[in-house]
Amino acid sequence: MRKLHAVLLLGAACVVSACTTTSDGFNSSNSSPDAALESYTSLGLQYLRAGNTASAKGPLLRALEIDDGYAPAFNALALVFQAEDDLSIAESYFRKAVAADPQSAMIHNNFGAFLFAQQRFDEACQELARATEDPFYQARAQAFENMGRCYRKIGRLDVAEHAFNRALTLSRQRPIAMVELADILLEKGDQAGAAVLFDQFREYVDSKQIDHFPLSLWVGVRVARYEKQSGRAATYALLLKNMFPESAEYQLYKESAQ
Repeated sequence: MRKLHAVLLLGAACVVSACTTTSDGFNSSNSSPDAALESYTSLGLQYLRAGNTASAKGPLLRALEIDDGYAPAFNALALVFQAEDDLSIAESYFRKAVAADPQSAMIHNNFGAFLFAQQRFDEACQELARATEDPFYQARAQAFENMGRCYRKIGRLDVAEHAFNRALTLSRQRPIAMVELADILLEKGDQAGAAVLFDQFREYVDSKQIDHFPLSLWVGVRVARYEKQSGRAATYALLLKNMFPESAEYQLYKESAQ
């Protein structure tokens, strides 16, 4: 939860079926093609989560030898090459994954997060919006949160506000969405609504589930000012200065204090 960048959801992970292992970690001789596909892909993702990207590629390529249009393997390879910072290769595999399974919310979310990280916000917003369309997607709240952050980047506050509200409707455990939505409400002059959301966010900080970040501290300063809590506002301002002196939020604070 402490990672503030768009989260790459490894939704293609599958349970590894009971098989004897070989040098590549799996023997498909006694398994159906579908089971082998899932197991090889799951094994590749396990290597990726362990940070072993070199070993992750072999099982994923084996999956594609069985089915050269298997979208989860394309998606997993895209994540592997993204982790290795081979961005052009990663993008090619994301596009193969989308082409192979255009209805996959998980793939659209991962590709959207990839594009967001490259600051290709217009493209990212389209992919993330597609990820929110599946009402059965388990990470739909995360997708709405990502979508809201993306639309803020291109100045579509109306769409962003809707996305953050949807994220919080689907899951109240979205502290990033709370802060982002509170910031939008402050911009709209709804200080009371922003204060409610920020108080909910503070509970996550107090329970050490998330740390403050530049936007949360800047929101905290303005909420504290609204509540006439000058000491609290000063505390947030000092944290912002000491922890994030180069942030855009600190620049906004300095301008507001003049």
